[in-house]
Amino acid sequence: MVPEENQSYASVVGNTSVWPNFNGLIQNGALATNYYADIHGSISDYFLLATGQTLTNDDGSTKVWDVDNIARRMLSAGVSFKVYAEGIKQGYLGGDTGNYVIRHDPFAMLSDVANNPQVANAALMPFSQFSADVASGSLPEFSFIVPDVSDDAHNGSPQQADSWLQSNIVAPLMNDKSFQAGGDGVLIVVFDESVPGDVANGGGHVAAVFWGPVVKAGYTQQSTFLYEHESMLHTIMMLLNLPNPPGAAAAAPTMGEFFAH
Repeated sequence: MVPEENQSYASVVGNTSVWPNFNGLIQNGALATNYYADIHGSISDYFLLATGQTLTNDDGSTKVWDVDNIARRMLSAGVSFKVYAEGIKQGYLGGDTGNYVIRHDPFAMLSDVANNPQVANAALMPFSQFSADVASGSLPEFSFIVPDVSDDAHNGSPQQADSWLQSNIVAPLMNDKSFQAGGDGVLIVVFDESVPGDVANGGGHVAAVFWGPVVKAGYTQQSTFLYEHESMLHTIMMLLNLPNPPGAAAAAPTMGEFFAH
């Protein structure tokens, strides 16, 4: 999963001059056309993706939360996971540093990771480890990618974010057996929130795309469901065979329509 930052659906989908690679993913993958962020304020949207709750709307907060969350569920079920974040060292549990901002890394503020140095050291990785794990065929079952604010369209240009995504995520995954015919890999790219003036359904209309061999290629949403971040969390847990999603994810519609099986 790769979250991107602060772009409206209309400025991304179909805008091939600015987001050519992302639109290539749409053509070869599946697009949710009725997907909305829940709220404006990055930290809330990221927590929704991990816990099904907003928890806080203070983007400056570094509080560690002891709440039900996907990391807890993966640890309990023995599902391997890693966070690959630009600008940190292995096991890093500090706050903002350089172009890394902790509000984009909810796992570093969940007690199951932040209060357990052994888990943190196994789960929180510098981004360079991603390419190494792809090359060695040792990606975990769930990967959460944290581009820095220059590469996620927050501070840098959309073109830079689009190029970074293609070069650092999509191109390497094309060589991973899980993303080749017969594999079960799924790449999820979703924007945390829309531009500030777009407050539809809370956080505005954003793009959410699935890509991989089990995704319906060229599919656009056919249902009338309103999808938000708690639906994405429910869907990720479905893909990982983890039952009973936490928080509001439990009652949110799953996004099964985008998958071939």
